[in-house]
Amino acid sequence: MKGYKSKCLKDIIIICAIVIFLALFGCLMVYSASYYSAEYHYGNKFFFLFKQLLGVVMGICAMVFFAFFDYHLLKKYKWVIVGLTLVLLALVFIPGLGMESYGAKRWVSILGFSIQPSEVAKFAIVIFAAAYMSDNHDKMKTFKGLFPVLAVGGVICILVMLEPSMSVTMCIAFVMLFMLIIGGMSKKHTILFSIPAALMVPLLIILEPYRLKRLLAFIDPWASPQGEGFQLIQSLYSLGDGGLFGVGLFKSRQKYLFLPFAESDFILSIIGEEIGFVGTTLLLGVFLFLAYRLIKISLNAPDRFGAMLAAGVAFIISVQTLLNVAVVTGSIPPTGLPLPFISSGGTAVMVFMAGIGICINILRQSKGERSKKLSFKKKPLLKNI
Repeated sequence: MKGYKSKCLKDIIIICAIVIFLALFGCLMVYSASYYSAEYHYGNKFFFLFKQLLGVVMGICAMVFFAFFDYHLLKKYKWVIVGLTLVLLALVFIPGLGMESYGAKRWVSILGFSIQPSEVAKFAIVIFAAAYMSDNHDKMKTFKGLFPVLAVGGVICILVMLEPSMSVTMCIAFVMLFMLIIGGMSKKHTILFSIPAALMVPLLIILEPYRLKRLLAFIDPWASPQGEGFQLIQSLYSLGDGGLFGVGLFKSRQKYLFLPFAESDFILSIIGEEIGFVGTTLLLGVFLFLAYRLIKISLNAPDRFGAMLAAGVAFIISVQTLLNVAVVTGSIPPTGLPLPFISSGGTAVMVFMAGIGICINILRQSKGERSKKLSFKKKPLLKNI
C-alpha cells in the first residue's frame, strides 16, 4: 500500500504537470496570436491574455477543489447538476443575460463575467450518464434503461442547437453515444440510434444556408477565397508557412488580421506557423500522453462510476482535440470547437481543468488494482471502447 501511495503521488504530479504546461503554453500562444488584434480592436494588447490567465487561475482552483472533493457526491447530486446546466443553457436566450456574437447566443453574463454554458454541458452529460448507468448497468440492454440518458442528452442537444451551435451539439451527441456504449448499450441499439443521428447531420446543414456554404467552402475553398473559404485558406497558409520547425515564437504573419479567430478556434494554425510541424506534433503527443494517463485511471478506478467518469473526461479531451486538428488542417468542415487547455476561453479551460481534478480524485481513491466488481472477466465494463 505504501508503494502504491508513492506511485499514486507520482502519477498525480505527472498529470498536474501536463495540464499546467498545456494551460501556460496556451496563455503564451493566446498572447502571441492575439496581441495585434487586441491592440487594434480594444487598445490593449494583453486583453485576451488577461482573460485567459484569469481562466487558468480559476481552473487551477477548480482542479484542486475537485481533486479533494469526493467524486461520489457528484452521483448524489446528478439531477442538481443537470438542472443547473439546463438553467444556464436557457439563460442565453434571456435579453440582458444572454450575450450574442456573430449571430449566436452562446454566453451568459453574470456579475460582469461571461460563461459559456455549452462547455459545462459536455461534462454535465458525462456526470449524469456515469451516475445513472453505474446504478442501472443491468438495465442498459433495454430501451427503458437507456431512455433517461437519451432524454437528458436530447434536451441538452436541443438547447445548444438553438443557440445555434451545431459543432458543440455534435460533440455532446458523440459524448452521449460514447457513454452509452461503455455503459453496456447493445450493438442493436447502437446502430438504431447512430443511423438517425447520422441522417440528421445533412438535414441540419441543408436547413441553414450558412452551414451549406461552409460545407461547399470546405469542398472547394478557392471557389470563394474572399468569402466562406477565406478562413480555411488562411489556416492552410499559416500551417504551410511554418514548415518543419516554424518561423519562430511571436513571428507569425497570419495573426495580423489575416486569420479570423486566431486566438481561439484556429490557434493551432498559429502554433503550427510559429513552432512548425515538429513542435505541433510534440504538442499533440502531450495530449496523447494525457489521454493515456486518464484511461489508466479509468481502468483502475475503484468502482463503476469512477471508471465511466474518467473515461468520459478522457473522451471529451481526445475527441475535441482531434476535431480541432481536423478543422485547422481542412480535414472536416469548420466547426466552433476550441483546442482544450490552449484556445482562448475562460469557461472552457476552467471546466477542462475541473474535469482533470475529478480524475485525480478518482486516482486518489483507487487501490492500485481493479476492483473485483470491475473484473474484465466477469463484467467487461469497457469492452466496447
